[in-house]
Amino acid sequence: MIHLLFTGGTISMQRDARAGGNVPAHDGAALVALAPELPAVAPFTVEDWGRYPACHMGPDTLWALRSRVAAVQGGGAAQGIVVTHGTDTLEETAYLLGRTLDPAVPVVLTGAMRTSSEAGWDGPRNLTDAARVAADPASRGRGAMVVFAGKIFDGRTVAKVQATALDAFAAPHGAPIGTVAEGRVTFHAAAGPRTPLAPAGLSARVALVPLTLGDDGAGLDLLRPTHDGVVLGAFGSGNLPPGALPAIERWIGEGKPVVLGSRCLFGEVSPAYAFPGGGATVVRLGAVPAGPRTLAQARLELALALAAGVPYGAGA
Repeated sequence: MIHLLFTGGTISMQRDARAGGNVPAHDGAALVALAPELPAVAPFTVEDWGRYPACHMGPDTLWALRSRVAAVQGGGAAQGIVVTHGTDTLEETAYLLGRTLDPAVPVVLTGAMRTSSEAGWDGPRNLTDAARVAADPASRGRGAMVVFAGKIFDGRTVAKVQATALDAFAAPHGAPIGTVAEGRVTFHAAAGPRTPLAPAGLSARVALVPLTLGDDGAGLDLLRPTHDGVVLGAFGSGNLPPGALPAIERWIGEGKPVVLGSRCLFGEVSPAYAFPGGGATVVRLGAVPAGPRTLAQARLELALALAAGVPYGAGA
């Protein structure tokens, strides 16, 4: 049995001339009816959990979704779970589920880049492919995944890298873990071990601050009183303007973690430069390199670590 959990997003939308654009329209039953190959994949149940645009998924809503998925996993009836989701913040939800849930019961997220009002609507294919992956025995133990445009991604590495293309997702710090082609699911390697985090929620407030040329740290100082930690979007391999260093020291001096990320889409922070503001200098102050994560993933990882009471990146 596959549990189809519909949360909204473009896959559920159609154009409304009076509204002047795309708006939520389809519930789960309507989407299933528009995906004629879906019933042949596996028996399924449908749950209309919500009809949210992705940008409406705040921390409380996201945690409530995570709790619902965990409850379905724990119920024992579902062989796999499919979650439809808006694409703009799908990567945050996939990362949360991938880092905090039992990987035994696969959770497959998908969505669409076009609405049912547009030619070439990709919703039915993505939904059907996601169900195929959720139902495949080889998916067990892989945890949260994202299926989009025939590619399968680990939920901990996926990111939206193109604003409007049908093939909008990639893994900047990894690669697709499989494919869905002509109804057949293929994984490139066996599932590996993982240690989920056990946070109490998403209440930790973590700022994401891109550094700019000549940055003097004023923005960092403004955020420090109201946030529990910060992820820095530095240049290149972790270098930043030296004028921001005193503000970073103040964060660290108050015991608030600082994660050093890069504004580059590909590659990791490498603390190789020891000049003032160089990545090695920032790490010596106490900042932690982001590791193989995008800035959005690093921000969520830090929030989860703070909520779980563990160091950043523990068990990853």
